[in-house]
Amino acid sequence: MSRRRRLIAIGAASVVAVAGIGSGTANAAQAGHKPGKDKRVLKILNKMTLEEKVAQLFVLQVYGTSADTTDPTAVAANQKLWGVDNAQQLIAKYHPGGIIYYYVDPPNLVSPQQVAHLSNGIQQAAMHTRVPIPETITTDQEQGSIVTRVPAPFTQFPGAQALGAARSPKNAFTTSKITGEELKAIGITQDYAPDSDVNVNPANPVIGVRSPGSDPSLVAQIASAEVDGYQAAGVIATAKHFPGHGDTNTDSHTGVPIINHTKEQWEKLDLPPFKADIAHGVDSIMTAHIIVPALDPSGDPATLSKPILTGILRDQLHYKGVVVTDALGMAGLRAKYGDDRIPVLAVKAGVDQLEKPPADASGKGLYTLQRDSLVNAVKSGEISEARIDQSVYRILEQKLSHGLFQHPYVDESKVAKVVGTPSHLATEQKITDQTTTLVKNAVLPLPKDNRKVFVTGYGVTTTQTLANDIGKRGPVTSVLQTGTSPTPATIDKAVAQAKDNDLTVVTTNAAWNLAVNGPGQMNLVKALVATGKPVVVASVRDAYDIGYFPEAPTYLVTYGYTPASLESLTKVLFGEISPQGKLPVMIPVADHPDQTLYPYGYGLTFDK
Repeated sequence: MSRRRRLIAIGAASVVAVAGIGSGTANAAQAGHKPGKDKRVLKILNKMTLEEKVAQLFVLQVYGTSADTTDPTAVAANQKLWGVDNAQQLIAKYHPGGIIYYYVDPPNLVSPQQVAHLSNGIQQAAMHTRVPIPETITTDQEQGSIVTRVPAPFTQFPGAQALGAARSPKNAFTTSKITGEELKAIGITQDYAPDSDVNVNPANPVIGVRSPGSDPSLVAQIASAEVDGYQAAGVIATAKHFPGHGDTNTDSHTGVPIINHTKEQWEKLDLPPFKADIAHGVDSIMTAHIIVPALDPSGDPATLSKPILTGILRDQLHYKGVVVTDALGMAGLRAKYGDDRIPVLAVKAGVDQLEKPPADASGKGLYTLQRDSLVNAVKSGEISEARIDQSVYRILEQKLSHGLFQHPYVDESKVAKVVGTPSHLATEQKITDQTTTLVKNAVLPLPKDNRKVFVTGYGVTTTQTLANDIGKRGPVTSVLQTGTSPTPATIDKAVAQAKDNDLTVVTTNAAWNLAVNGPGQMNLVKALVATGKPVVVASVRDAYDIGYFPEAPTYLVTYGYTPASLESLTKVLFGEISPQGKLPVMIPVADHPDQTLYPYGYGLTFDK
């Protein structure tokens, strides 16, 4: 037996011996029994000190590609944030209940084999603490092109709004099940997905295509199917962002969103997807750092609101699973209270898990401040230890029900047999082919001849990949990437190249967001159309862009810019497949959100 296999066997056996764990039942948190009755969980809980219990509530970020990394860049980042070198030291010192992976510099996520080894190293460190408890290892893998942490060769499925365009809960289930299988194979036990927000605000800068659409029924169908898929794969699903982040023009990362829905509007628009998720047994629900005066007039964000998290989520909706916060460093949470009070107020409101404590101005992580504030709140009597036990119980029960105590490690030798397999990639393309939406058409389908096609617009990789795909069909292509904010000089250069070609294909990305990107993309499209040469516009993000250049003669939406999305777009351009997507949102007239340019459900097609 190899050393790694011996460690896995010894680690798993030690957990069973210390914790008294037998086989768990999937979705135990939703099985209907009252919290606090499972003797296996209570046996672990009773071994823990107050400090260990409080630590179990936190999910921390750590840098590096291995648990014992000595990479100077990762070590420096970890020392600045936590005063430790790596994940192994972080767990030994702080005993957090969870670790969150990011695709940042220095990253956690580089290759499937590497991530599996990192996960095993993290779990090995966790199993050598005083009370061995496996980590919840999580990430934000919503799929699509906007919130995707796990890079290729992992299968890159279309995101939520593309799935909404396809109108297929079956496809939503398949994408999340395969995504869950691949995450589980590399040791990621929880996904902060699906997004269950109803995006009814075209100016929403933070949700947009992360939501399945603007119709509560559609969002409920797609999101609950995703819940089913993740949990069928054995991964903890997390519906977000309760009570609903879909109608805001403020990003909660940088500001304080206020949702002015009446309670009746909230019940009609925002609530249905979360009710469906709960009915489907969702393991975890993430809170939103938003203020909803109709649900809580105090001015507290939902993450800190007892009327919302306990009064509505627990008491009215009878949710029994784990409630996790969005990241604790976001501006929407920190505007009213100090960082020392936030975890105390969150737990008092009904939160179980606290995600990603922030850093101070010097870059030092505030985990110890927030942990100690909770410990002191218990010692002072502000929070009872029984209340802490309630959350720790839910977290431990969730880990038990998903088999983490019984099987904390993954088999690194089997990763390649699960991640990015030919079968998964074929399914990815098949599903993506059903999402492209044709909104306006003057020239499609294109003939496969040797005409000169100019590809311009957003994205260095996006424009080149699209040009390569088009070139495979016969045309001679040229490329000019102009970005999300092209200057007048860049626009002039694009216009000159367009005049020397037979057809221009231009990609746009949030051209509607003038506040962030300026008018450059709008001006680019208008200038290209003014050349008199045929122009095809493809929005590779939100559908709303055409509202700012309605004169575009041909317009499609892909909802993302993954290689599969661009391949599907190309297939539609040349008539290899018929466009099947229907708008999952209404497209308004620019600057007139109440005036409809193209209605929800609209979409053109043609025979192959």
